[in-house]
Order: sequence, then C-alpha cells, then structure tokens
Amino acid sequence: MLINRRTFLVATGVLAVAPKVSVAQLNDTYYEVLLRHTRWAETQYDATAGRYRRTDFGFAVVLGNAVLLTRGSYDAAPAGVEKDVLREHTLATIKHFAASNVLAGGTEWGKTLFWDTTFQSYFVLAARLLWPDLDAATRANVEAIARGQADYTTSLGTGNDPRSGSWTPNGLTGGHRGDTKLEEMGVYAQALAPGLAWHGDGPGWREAFGRWSRNEAGLPAADLANPSTVDGVAISANTATNLHDTFVVENHGSFGPHYQEELWRTSGRNAVHFLLAGRPLPEVLTKQPNGELLWRTILATMSDAGEPLMPMVNDREHLYGRDVIPLAFRSTVLRDPMAARAEAALASRLLAYQAHPPVHRLAKFSGEAKYEPEARAELAISYLLHELRPAPEPVSEQEFFTRAAITIDHGADPGLLTHQSVAAWAGTVTKPGFTKLAWQPSHDDWLFKISGSTPMLLPSAAVTGRNVVAYQQVRDGFEATASLLRFADGFAGTATLPTGTIVCALPRPGRVDVHNLALAGILTGARTYTGSAGRVTVQAREGFRVDELTFPATSARHVRMVGITPHPTYGYSLFDFEVGPGVTTASSFDPGYEPAKATDGDPATRWAVARAERGRADSWIAVDLGTATTVQRARLRWETAAAGAYRVETSLDGATWTTVATYPRPDLSTPGWLDVDGKAGFVARSAEPITVQGDTITVPAGLVEGYVRADLRKIAAEPVPECPPGVRASTADGFLSLFNLSGADVTGTVRLRGTRLYRGTQVTTRDGTDYALTLPAATARVEAPWFTARGIPPGITAVVHNAQRVTFRGGPAMFVLVHRDGRSLPVVLGKAERTVSMPLATPFPIDDLALGRVTFPNSVLPAGMGDPAAAVDGRLHTAWKPGRDGRMVVDLGSVHDVQVALKWTAGAVPPHTVTYSVDGRTYGSATVARYVAVSTGWRPGQASLQSVVVQARST
Repeated sequence: MLINRRTFLVATGVLAVAPKVSVAQLNDTYYEVLLRHTRWAETQYDATAGRYRRTDFGFAVVLGNAVLLTRGSYDAAPAGVEKDVLREHTLATIKHFAASNVLAGGTEWGKTLFWDTTFQSYFVLAARLLWPDLDAATRANVEAIARGQADYTTSLGTGNDPRSGSWTPNGLTGGHRGDTKLEEMGVYAQALAPGLAWHGDGPGWREAFGRWSRNEAGLPAADLANPSTVDGVAISANTATNLHDTFVVENHGSFGPHYQEELWRTSGRNAVHFLLAGRPLPEVLTKQPNGELLWRTILATMSDAGEPLMPMVNDREHLYGRDVIPLAFRSTVLRDPMAARAEAALASRLLAYQAHPPVHRLAKFSGEAKYEPEARAELAISYLLHELRPAPEPVSEQEFFTRAAITIDHGADPGLLTHQSVAAWAGTVTKPGFTKLAWQPSHDDWLFKISGSTPMLLPSAAVTGRNVVAYQQVRDGFEATASLLRFADGFAGTATLPTGTIVCALPRPGRVDVHNLALAGILTGARTYTGSAGRVTVQAREGFRVDELTFPATSARHVRMVGITPHPTYGYSLFDFEVGPGVTTASSFDPGYEPAKATDGDPATRWAVARAERGRADSWIAVDLGTATTVQRARLRWETAAAGAYRVETSLDGATWTTVATYPRPDLSTPGWLDVDGKAGFVARSAEPITVQGDTITVPAGLVEGYVRADLRKIAAEPVPECPPGVRASTADGFLSLFNLSGADVTGTVRLRGTRLYRGTQVTTRDGTDYALTLPAATARVEAPWFTARGIPPGITAVVHNAQRVTFRGGPAMFVLVHRDGRSLPVVLGKAERTVSMPLATPFPIDDLALGRVTFPNSVLPAGMGDPAAAVDGRLHTAWKPGRDGRMVVDLGSVHDVQVALKWTAGAVPPHTVTYSVDGRTYGSATVARYVAVSTGWRPGQASLQSVVVQARST
C-alpha cells in the first residue's frame, strides 16, 4: 500500500510539521496571521506624529489593518491593540499620506513609478476598503492619486520615468540578458490599474495597461504569428523579449523565480482593484501570453512549501510572506488547482514561520526592511482574492509533483540544468558566482541550504566548459540529467535520476550546509547524523557560537587560544574563555574590550582584538593559572567575530607550547555513508571519510551518491564499477551514470556487477558484465537498466539496441530476459546470433526531435484551436485540432537539418504546408531549421494532426 511521504515522515517522528490548511481554511489562516502581524505593524506607528512612518513605506501596513477592520472577527489579544485604536491609527495615516502624495498636491511621496506606485496600489486599496470612514477631502485626494498616476504613466508612453533613475522597462523591447524587464513592465501596468478599476477608462489608460500587461511575460520568436487576441489586440503585436527561449527570466545577473513570479504578483495587485470595484477583469489578466510556460518553469523549481527555490539569488529564500500573492492570484483568478495546492502548502507553514524570532514578522529571513509592510499588504490582498473569487480544489501533493516532474536545460547563459521529480528537486548551476549541484530531497526546503552563493558539492570556481544532457520520459523513456563541467584545474560530473538520487564525480571534497533551527512546527532544533562510525546529534545553534572542547588531562600553568582563521571582517572576539581563574593577556585588544573581560564571569563583557589586528590570523588570548594545574577542557563563547579555526595550547613555562585541541574538529567522521536526519544521505566511493562539523557536511573527492530515504549501509556495501583511467561510473538505483573526467575521448571496458543490460554492447561474466564504453572527451551520460538477464551464463554478448530490441550471440544458452517494466521473455540462444524484441515495449530512445518540445501557440490559443502540444506528446489517442486555418510551430531547441512526417486522424486531411525557420521569424522551404511550422486550411469535420515527427537527416 502506498503511503503519503509526509504522513510517513510525521508518523516516524522525523518531521514535525504544521497542520495542513485546506482551501476553505485559507482566509481564517490569513486573518489570524494578519492579526498577529499587527504587533509588528504597530511598531511602525509614530505616536508623536500621530501616524505610521514613511520610512521603508511603513505606512503600507494600513492595507492589512483595513482588512482586519472590515472583515472577520477582530481579536485584540493576538493583535496587541484595541480595534478602535487601530482604526484611529489607520484613518489618521490614510488622511495624512493621501494629502502628502505628490499627485494630490503634496511633496512627501508618490508618482515615482519605482517603487512608490507599488505602495500607492496598497494605499488606494486600503482607502477604498475604509471609504465610508474617510472625510470628503481625503476621498478627493485618494481619487486624485489613482487618476493622476494613470495620467502620468500614460503620458510617458513607452519611455522612462525620469523620477525613477536607472529603473526602466527598456521601452517595449524589454530584455533578458542579465536583467529581465518583466518586473519593470509589471510596475508600469500596476501604476494604471487603480485608475482603470475605480474611475473607468481615461485617455489612453486601457491601451497603455494592455500594452504593458501583454508584453510583461515577453514574446518568443515562434509566437510572432499567433493570431490570438487579448483585449482585442493580437499577441503578434507584442514586442518584448523578457525571457530566454526556455522561459526563464534573469534579474541582477541570475535566475530568480521571485522575479519570474512578478507576472502574478502584479496581476494579483491589479486584479483585486477591479474585483473590489465590481468591474470586469481585463482579459489580459485571465489570458496571459506565455504565462503558462513561465509557470511551468516555476513548477520545475517548486518546494513542498509551495515556494520556488532560489539557487541563484541571495536574500529571498524562505520569503514566505511575499510568496503568497502569486499563488493566490493563480489559484483564484486563473482557477489553477496546482497553484491552489502550492498556496495551501505555504499557508500551512505561515503561523509556525511567524512564531519564530523575530516573532510576528512575515519576511524575517530577508535583509530588506521594506519587504515587511509589502508582505502584510500582499497577504491582505490574498485574503480579498479568496473572498471575491473562491479557489478550486487543490491537487494532492503526490499529484502535484507527478505533474510538475520535468527536466529543463535552460542553457549555458542562464547556467541552470534542473530536474523536478516526484522524490526530489536537483539543479546543476553553472552561472558565475553560483556554481553548485543543488539538491532538495523530498522537496524539503528546510533540509539543505541551496540558495544564492551557498556552495554545494561542486567546486565554487568558474565553469569554463559545460556539456549537458536532459533526458525526457516521452523521448528517452525516463527523466534524468547528466553534465560534465570543466574548471581551470579539472573536471566534475553530475547526474540526477528519476528516483530523486543524485550522482557527482568531484575533483575535490564537496560541502553541504544543513538548515538547523528551532522552528517550532517546522524544525525540531537538532539534526541527527548516522554512519558506520556511529551517530551524533547536533543541536541548533541559538545566538552566539559556543565551543566546548575536551582533551586528555594535562598539567599546565598557561592555556591559550591561538587563531588560525579569523572572522573575515572582525577578527576575533570572545565573551568567555573558561579554563580556570588567572591573569589574562592577549596579543592585542580594542579599547574597552580588554583580555580580562573574557574571564571576568560577566556574560555581557568581551575581549576583542585591536581594530588594526583584525586581519591577523594568529592573534591569541592566554590565561596564567598561577601554578601548574590539571586541565582537560576549555569553553569558548564567541561574539560575531568567531574564529573559523583555532587551536588551544598549554604550557608549564609560558615559552614552550603544546597543542591539546583544535577547532574545527568533526562531530562525526565516518567512512562510506552518512544518513542525515533519516531524510536523505550520502554514499562516498572513497577511502576518505564523510565528516560532519556543526551544520556542515564534507564529502570526499571522487564519486559521491545522494539518496532520498534509502538503506545506505546496504548501498555502500555494493561494489563499485571498475573503469578506464579518467572515467567514473555509478550504478545508483540501477542506472548507469558515466563521466569522462578528461579532455580526451575514452574507449575501454567498464566492469559491472549483476545482470543488468544497458544500451550498447556488453559481455556477461561470472558475476556481472563487461560493458564496452565509448565516451567522448568531457561528456557524461545516463543509461537506463532496460533489461536484466536472469540465469544468463558467462560469455554471452548482448547488444541492446533500444528499450525493445536486443541481439545475443555466444550460445548455446537458455535464460529469461526481463524488461524494466516487469515483462519477461524466455530466450533460447543457439550458436547463431539471435535478435529478440520485447512485446509491447516502446523502443526508447525514440528518434524524433519534436517529442516533448515546446509548441506554439501556447498559453493563449486562437478560438477553435486545440493545444498543439498534442501533436508532439507521443500519445496515440491525442491530436491537435487546428481550428480554422490553424497554424502550429514546434521549437526543436537547436538547429538541425531535418525531415518531417505528419500523421493525421481519420477523415479528410486538410490542405497544409510545412515550413522551416532558424530564428522563428522567417519561414521557408530550407530544412536546416530550429522551428518547424505546420500551416493548414482546416475546416470543421476535417482530420486532426496526430503527430509531427521530426528526424535529423543522416549525413
């Protein structure tokens, strides 16, 4: 019987998780979170001024206040303020800032597109919720803000806002290399929405709103001929290039799903104005050009918390309060059950997240203060969206990750190769400054640290060469990725498997950092590590680091700490250096931070090295115990300026010193394998151990495998494939992962154990097979275990052509050929060669360049047209219905010299032509192409297109 993974983890005590929140409970949860967040919001109140502060737009808390004051059952206990007081604070703030806005004749704020208009949107919405309580002058000012901003934004045309400095959408061209303009175009649209929603259409408002909104998601070249219209304007009129051709956006030089979500974040801010005003939603909010392809990319990086991962962005991981609104918009306005599931998962964690210090905050893991009032406002908008537009029933977690499973190579420029599977997420990152093999077993975003510049497994050095393969189920019969990366001083390889397992061939030791917090309801405050050498539990570090060092008893009068690696900014500083009472000296000290303050017993005082000595590695602090004393421990409580490494030395005379302890020293050093908290683990095919030091795991150089909940002891005992020089191989989970870690082609034999048969040629041996290997320089690949041969004798040659057909020679022999899907076939082999085919098996890999590729039109289809993806999905019972004069394009991903075959369903085949393009813009008859277009004169009753088969011409 299958059991839900999370249920199993909770039942076994591995994970303490917050209660699940259903869609029906979302608004109750949001309301309670807003109530509790009010304690933080009230810290923004300036009693002297009689209003919330302007700093970092703190006054935007009025939107959350307005929801609490006009909805639900207000409770002053969690809010920390009586309702009438909150109302007084809120109304006074709205009155002041409505009058002080530039558009209403003030001088304090407003009109500037970046970022005043975001907070204007929140502000106008708050005022509208409390409209009956506002005086006439304040109402007039709020109306002037909405109208004036729409007029001002429209007056800019497609030009820059002179008030916004370098922030620009780059006209209607946008841009995707280094810095997407999706966010910026969204801000222009967002500046127009309150005017349109509350005051109808002013001169040019609706046209400008539609123009920025349609272009926000960008336009791939292949969609230029899309005849679909949105709000009466053809998609082909769009001009922006806000995305790479794999539908990934960049911001500040890296891939940031937080910014990709801006399409739905700004849409949520905009939609709530129309819905609350009782006006129809502009069509562009419900039919977003290419929005579904952007969403596919988000799903491909989603965690089980309903939050997109940030492998290349610092400061935005676990930004729970900001990640709600994009999901709420997709869930309620777009009626997306996948987004509904993600939103419910995120909401389930909000109260536990909010309770963690600093208590009450919603964006606590971000360094940007302005995110806090934004998070409050966006949670309030999410509440309103659910009130005004109820969400659909969400899919289950298992269905979510089954549907989200995909491999995508986003290309060398974005530097991201991702694999979302049912069991895990993994990504090989090669963008400069972010190199890593990021891995999230069980999609648990609180297990391993993978965000931003955090290193993981791979060397953090620049990648100088990149060879990758993304395997897809529809074409290859399984989903996996393989990469071979070149560095200035060597090579590294990665593979991700459909089971969630990862494999890496490392040129030097790799590092994995573990989240370890006391986060009630999410994390227990400790991590347990188990290996062949034993078990250790590492407690979460709360506050400043404390090192408890023990060593063999020794006689000493003098004990000192000698630094090896200082804090990179502040050097060394100790609150306590406990070895016994005595006179304390140091190599240097800062005035007010003398050495004796580390041994005075006062936990608030400390020693710190002199400012001029902060960069010195071997600074020291010493205690003269006065007489020879037996010592066997030292306790060091550090300030922020904690040593990365140091040693403790003893001496009888103060001249000759002996090292008795060093830091860091492993909490656990274990050969072969390491289990991490019962959730995941590593197997190292090396004589060197895996070590745990605090919250850092170090794996040795060589071949390392990462598993999701597996019997690691048993796996580590399995033999390692024997390979030619320069090659590493793994048979993790039965898949053969191969890496050529050299600059030369390799031909040779890989000696394997067991009776699995892989694509290619192998000869059976007494205990396995000799696999004939040909592997080009600096490449990697993954082979699926399509067959096993039960009872096969040594000396039989097996040539696996594909997942259906095998040729045997070297008989006589009798054995059973078993397919990966469980079907079996008895084989009687004589002296002659024999080829067998497994009945009903699909002959993967399939030689069809179109299978599983992106097709156009995509998110917005012309009336009467079916989804063109049905012609490249590999299924026999699906087909593309062209619609009247329909045209479809398939993007092959790269340029090939191709030949095309079309297969139609029963009925009259419509007149049609096939044309080809290199750039997606100009089509003709030349067959060297990346894009293949099928144009029809289809009429009702004619056949549909069952498949477009594209094959490379043989040379």
